[in-house]
Amino acid sequence: MSVPFSLLARPINILYRLWCSSLHIVQTGRETVDGLDAQGRIMIFALFHDELFSLMHVRENLRLVTVVSRSRDGEYLARLLQSLGLKTARGSSSRQGASALRQIARIMREDKYHGVITVDGPRGPRHKVKQGAIILAFRTPAIIQPVRLFPNRAKRFNSWDRFQLPLPFTRVDIVFGEPYAVRAAKLDEEIIVAECLELERRLKDLRPTQLLHAGQKGRCCAL
Repeated sequence: MSVPFSLLARPINILYRLWCSSLHIVQTGRETVDGLDAQGRIMIFALFHDELFSLMHVRENLRLVTVVSRSRDGEYLARLLQSLGLKTARGSSSRQGASALRQIARIMREDKYHGVITVDGPRGPRHKVKQGAIILAFRTPAIIQPVRLFPNRAKRFNSWDRFQLPLPFTRVDIVFGEPYAVRAAKLDEEIIVAECLELERRLKDLRPTQLLHAGQKGRCCAL
């Protein structure tokens, strides 16, 4: 017998908050994010799918909207994200995904929410940027804010994205890169490919703060 979504949302929310409260989170570049938010500038937080876990915990006053699939698992995730104060747009297949991007673009323009896009989701390839964030930045227009999350110790799941679950009480470096705008007058296939490669480069150039300053490396263990 399946458990109603309404009964699971609250305990999952509590578990998530307790888990994240045990983490030692160090943010780099957050002052730029908060400054742009204070100016009323709309951003797209672009990150890799496997690094998503801790981001919602540091949302604070940021108004965020993101895409969640229409699957049953997606329904649980949507309820959780909504309980954490986010808005969601639903989409999974390419057609539904396009519809979800239109929903997000409208919410960002009209309600001044920031978008959150896992750039290699929902099925990969892992750490390969797809066109969603680029199209959304062009339509809104919004500033793209690259962000990486680096747990010092984590469980890696045997999924397409090798999803990382930070272990309790570990350090997590959240690194916000330099925000930038897509400045193309129009988007064609060549420009989209070039912009995807540029965003991918910016994401992969980001490094954990502890690695930059102390020469340490994060550790993960397989699950």
